[in-house]
Amino acid sequence: MADEIRRLIRVRTRKGARFKRDGFGKKSQLSDSWRKPRGQHNKQREQKKAKGNLPKPGFGSPIAVRGMHPSGFYEVLVYSADDLDGLNAKTQAVRIAASVGNRKRAGIQEKALSAGLKVLNARESPATGRTRPAPVKAKDEPVQKKEPKKKAKPKPKKKEKESPRVKEDKREQPKPVAKKKVKAEPAEEKPKKTKTPKVPKAKAEDASEKKPRKSPKAKAESVKETKTRPKTAQKQAARPKKKTGTGVKDNE
Repeated sequence: MADEIRRLIRVRTRKGARFKRDGFGKKSQLSDSWRKPRGQHNKQREQKKAKGNLPKPGFGSPIAVRGMHPSGFYEVLVYSADDLDGLNAKTQAVRIAASVGNRKRAGIQEKALSAGLKVLNARESPATGRTRPAPVKAKDEPVQKKEPKKKAKPKPKKKEKESPRVKEDKREQPKPVAKKKVKAEPAEEKPKKTKTPKVPKAKAEDASEKKPRKSPKAKAESVKETKTRPKTAQKQAARPKKKTGTGVKDNE
C-alpha cells in the first residue's frame, strides 16, 4: 500500500495546479491567494486565455492522498506536549506551532522523537531561554599565523575530442610521400661575350661632293627670270587632258 500512496502523490504533484488571484501582479497589496472572480466584465471569470485557470474537479488530487503531506503522513498541529497523546506514528506527523517558544519547543520535540513520531519542522539544536557565552581562549595557546596563499597553477587545456566523422576522413586521406632531394648538377659555364669596338663612320673627305651654296645675288636673279617668263609658254607646256567617253549618243 505504501508504494501505491507514493504513486498517487506523484500523480498529484505532476498536475501542479496553482490558482492565483486575478490582478495579484498589478497591485502590490494583493496576494496570490485564490479569490473567486465575481466581476461582471472579469476576463478570468469568462475563462479567457492567458488569464489563468479556475478551480475545477479535474484539478483535484486522488481521494486516497487528499490532504496528505508529500512525505506520506497526515499533519497534526501541536501547541503543547499533551497534544502528542493518542497520535499514530505510522500515519501521522507532528508540526510544532510557530507561536510556541524555544524552551517549550525543546520539550515537545524531545517527547515526540522518543514516541517515534516524525517532526516536520524539527530543529537540530533547539535553544534554551539562556544565551550561550562566547568561548574564551586560553592565554597559553600559541597564536597561529596565517600561511600565505599559494598561487594555483594553471590547469592544462583539455584536448577537444574529435568527432568520428573527422577521424574517418583522416584515415581515408592518403599519407603524403616524402620527396627525395635531388642534388643539383653544376651548370655549364657559358663563354662570356667580348665587346667589339665601335668603328667611327668614315666622313666624306671630298669637299667637292658637297653641294655649293648659292649666293644671295644668284637667288635674286633666278626669281626675276621666273617672273618674266610668258604665261602662254607655261600653258603650252601643260599636257592636254584626254576626254573619256563611251562613244554612244544620248537618247538613242
